[in-house]
Amino acid sequence: MMNDDAVFRALADASRRALLDRLFERNGQTLGELCQGLAMSRQAVAKHLGLLEAANLVASKRQGREKLHFINPVPIGEIAERWIGKFERPQLGALADFKRALEGKGNT
Repeated sequence: MMNDDAVFRALADASRRALLDRLFERNGQTLGELCQGLAMSRQAVAKHLGLLEAANLVASKRQGREKLHFINPVPIGEIAERWIGKFERPQLGALADFKRALEGKGNT
């Protein structure tokens, strides 16, 4: 099981969420590409990427002299399933019951 605390800590920072948004828009970017248009130093972006990698939210791959960064949506999906999904289940069940009740009335 993943470390929820590391993921939550990584997602708590607006700069790291912005980097994830950039990778969601275009996966496989270099550090230089991710730095473009940000009011952060290259070193700050690299540090944020390191924390995202430690939380398993970003994976990197060397391609020649470049290091490409890719978003890993699995930890966010696991958090959604564990922390958000359980709150949605009762509402979805109630909607399914309501739909069945309406369909049952239409068949009589």
